[in-house]
Amino acid sequence: MSVFASLVGHLADLLRPLFGLSAAAAAIVLFTALVRLLVHPLSRAAARGQKARTELQPKIAELRRRYGRSPEKLQRALLELHTREKVSPLAGVLPSLFQLPAFFLLFYLFSNTTIGGRPNELLGHELFTAPLGGRWADALGDGGLLGGAGLVYVGLFAVVVAVAAFSCRLTKRSMAANSALTGAGTGTGAGAAAPVAVPGMGAVVKVMPFLSFFTLVTVAVVPLAAALYVVTSMAWGVVERAVLYR
Repeated sequence: MSVFASLVGHLADLLRPLFGLSAAAAAIVLFTALVRLLVHPLSRAAARGQKARTELQPKIAELRRRYGRSPEKLQRALLELHTREKVSPLAGVLPSLFQLPAFFLLFYLFSNTTIGGRPNELLGHELFTAPLGGRWADALGDGGLLGGAGLVYVGLFAVVVAVAAFSCRLTKRSMAANSALTGAGTGTGAGAAAPVAVPGMGAVVKVMPFLSFFTLVTVAVVPLAAALYVVTSMAWGVVERAVLYR
């Protein structure tokens, strides 16, 4: 942890001539970009998996026609198909899982007053006028929503809403293109009610387009440094999806 704190501090020193007091925030954005670059091969693999699932749609449609009156046989046949074709419906979650350590690292780093037995100097850094170790509740208590720190959060919330709206559109478009896999748009009857390849996935599919909006809650409750990581990674991910899944 001390090594990582030193790394962020050195990056902030390098960026200070360009970003002034917000140099540490810029260092976090740069760190996020590096993490996303490291995870990019997994994102590309997830995109290839998504395209492979799309190519399976005719076979899935045939299985639904054949086993439409037997949900259990249909589910078993779908699982066997995905196993045989080496396509995982959950491959897309791997990039997010591999980013969690970086998020928790920043969360811990900017939540403690001491690092390695020494005062945590990073807590003195700011994004404009908002302390990187502060939270939205602190900003509301220090100047309110229209105070300096409050406006920083307003800006972050606006970015999250814009990116989440775009992500929602991408997800709905992807779900429509893969309706045979998800079971959406198949009408009514036994075939339409059959479970998808992974048990419980049907409920997830319904809320999936709106999951990005829950990032607002994360941004509001974590230290600003961790929130900045989340927002930067989220924006990167949406652009990446738009390119890889086009």
